[in-house]
Amino acid sequence: MIGAMEKIDEIDHKILACLQKDGAISQRDLAERVGLSQNACWRRLQRLNATGLIRGTHADIDLAALGYDLTVFVMIRTRHHSKEWADNFRKHVERMPEVTDFYRIGGDWDYLIKVVTRGMSGYDAFYQKLITNFDLATVTGFFSMEAIIENRAADLARLR
Repeated sequence: MIGAMEKIDEIDHKILACLQKDGAISQRDLAERVGLSQNACWRRLQRLNATGLIRGTHADIDLAALGYDLTVFVMIRTRHHSKEWADNFRKHVERMPEVTDFYRIGGDWDYLIKVVTRGMSGYDAFYQKLITNFDLATVTGFFSMEAIIENRAADLARLR
């Protein structure tokens, strides 16, 4: 990845910024926006995909409109820190469809899980699955009342 980063130029940054805003943009429109021919744009897209800088395209689905109206940020503290335990816990959490994001973190907590589910009963069912067969020291949930900023594209120009 570092080698790929050294070869990223201003046009690549423009391509990435455009794709963050609209992953379904046509190659023709993308090429026009960044000032390239379609063929040159296609070659750059192929390279950005091959280097792993672009990790696919996704639709932003309104989960609340589908009835998944509760978002919970679950903080976990564990007494176990072996690689084997962590690998098993990772596999356990990855099998749960309610999990949209999962992080190992530093500080007072060990893990952060973002859960999207149908109401409190859905969260309770998730919680029961989460704690089954795992010795977790502390599990606490923070319930989101409103998403103020969510899935915001990174401002690549500002981050450079």
